[in-house]
Amino acid sequence: MHIVHVHVHVKPEFIEAFRLASIENAHSSVQESGIARFDVIQQTDDPTRFILVEVYRTPDDPARHKQTAHYTRWRDRVVEMMAEPRTAVKFTNVYPEDSGW
Repeated sequence: MHIVHVHVHVKPEFIEAFRLASIENAHSSVQESGIARFDVIQQTDDPTRFILVEVYRTPDDPARHKQTAHYTRWRDRVVEMMAEPRTAVKFTNVYPEDSGW
């Protein structure tokens, strides 16, 4: 699995609009065969901060995701809502794995 945490800081006046746009994108994203999971989480002590937790099946799946209509629609829709550019941190899964544990 290939995991990406996308950190987003949203302008306060756009919290609900960003939330709704991201939920819509996540709903479409989980329909992709290459996406195992797609969570939208919001920080409890600072509701302007979100993390998109994207779990892909293969290393090629993030690039395929970025070619979808729902991703480009989300990207273009939320760009002006952000207080600063989003950042991404990439991970690989250590456990659980396919070791049979």
